[in-house]
Formats: sequence, structure tokens, C-alpha cells
Amino acid sequence: MAPRRSTASASKAGLPADTAAAVENASADTAGAEGRATDPLMVMSVDKAFRVLHAFDSSRPSMSLTQVAAAVGMDKSAAQRFTYTLEKLGYLRKDPVTKRFELTVRTLDLAHHYLRSNAMLERAMPYLMHLSKTTEETINLTVMDGTEIVFVSRFMSRHVLNTDVIVGTRMPAFCTAPGVAILSRLPAAEAAALVDRMDLQDFTPHTTWRREDLLAKIAKSAVRGYATAFEEFYHGDLSVAAAITGPGGVPVGALNIAVSRARFTPEEMEERFAPLVVAAAGSVSQR
Repeated sequence: MAPRRSTASASKAGLPADTAAAVENASADTAGAEGRATDPLMVMSVDKAFRVLHAFDSSRPSMSLTQVAAAVGMDKSAAQRFTYTLEKLGYLRKDPVTKRFELTVRTLDLAHHYLRSNAMLERAMPYLMHLSKTTEETINLTVMDGTEIVFVSRFMSRHVLNTDVIVGTRMPAFCTAPGVAILSRLPAAEAAALVDRMDLQDFTPHTTWRREDLLAKIAKSAVRGYATAFEEFYHGDLSVAAAITGPGGVPVGALNIAVSRARFTPEEMEERFAPLVVAAAGSVSQR
């Protein structure tokens, strides 16, 4: 889940909420593009093409040319060239009747290549499958990207609560067991610097979101070798995770087990599953 952006300033100007969001996004993208333009090795046309692709999401599954231009922060002529090129390459589809654009299945190709070439995922797969079969609970493998975790593998249980979580889903690192587990294996100063970049907020009454409390939780997780998150992002979700490390002890991902609060108490869940994730993550880690 991406950090929330405020549209208050645009709304004050009398713009509708969706237009305000587009203005806000366009401003952020334009500022980012100006910064990237100072890099002599940066190919800005590639950057803009990916910005067009990233503009499509669950809130904007299809867009007109005008909407694409507004969402990405470019003029209509430039948006036309980029959408035309991406359509020719097979990454966008243009409806012949409505003239609206949407992503095609070809956009999954990069994800497929990532999953097939990721060495950590290859090492982890036997352990993920074993945990899935022996516990019959939901098993996840995640990696950190900026201030978020990204799900790169997921074995769902028949007791699963959140069917909207799929491979590629992003969540804030600070309120998830995998995120805290990864942060706990970083040097304290580096973890604190990442926390300072996060949009800390209370998603539920159980969220650990105040900076001091979060840093204390990270330090505690570092001592015991695993992290927990009990109903911190989703109500009814209990999760325990351990970090997977690469050479030098650098965290490269996390393995977690998630169960329903209706079936386990937090204490039961931690006692039963923490040793399993610690052992599995240790087996996947490189020394």
C-alpha cells in the first residue's frame, strides 16, 4: 500500500477529489522528473514510458488520453506518443469504441522474469511449500522496496482472511511483521533513517505507529530473532516473521506465517509458529 497523499491543497481550489489527486500526482511526478533530468545517464523517455504504465492501478484501470496526460504530468501530444508506442509494443490496449487505454497481460512479463530469476525465491520455495503443507496456514515471502514490503510469493490457507493480497501487493513496512523483521536486521541508525521516511499512521487501534514505540519494537525483534504484528494493518490478522539474510547478514527478505485471530490468540500463534519461521528463514539465508 502506498503512503497516502493529501489532496487538501487542490481541494481548496475547488477541484473535484479525483481531479485533485491527478493534480497532486502530476506535481509530484514533474518534480521527480526534474530531479532525474540532472542525471546525465538517465534516459528520460524510458522514465516517462514507465510513468505511463505505473499510472494505471485499481483506481484507474482504464484512462482516456487526456486522463493519462493529467495523471503522468505531460502534455497531450507527448502522452499520445507514449501511449501509441506502448500500444504497439503490446503493453497497452486501446478500446476501439471508447478510445480508453488499459494495461495488457504483457505487463506481467517483467514480473514473471523476476520470479523465475530470483535466487532467494528459488532457495525459499521448498521451505515455503513445506510450511504450507505442515501448518495449513498462509505462508508469505516478502522483500523490502523503499519503505514498503512487496509480496513475491504467497501460499494461501483455506482460512485466509485477506484474499485481496496477491503477489505484487505492497504494504507499509512499519506495521507488518515482515517489514519489522527486515528492519530489525539493519544497523540501528539505518533502520531509524528508514523509519523517518515512513508515513506513520494508525491503521487499526493495535498499530505500533509512534516513532519511539516502533524503534523499541524493532530493537526487541532484533534480540529475539523474529517480529510479530497482531492486527496492526488488518483486523483479525496475526503474523509472525523472520528475516532472510544474504552474505554479511544483510536482510534481503522475510518469511512469515499469517493466521486468523478467530482461531488463535496472539500468544498461541507466537509460541507455535515463531520457531518455524525462524528455522525456515535461517535455512534460506546465506552465510
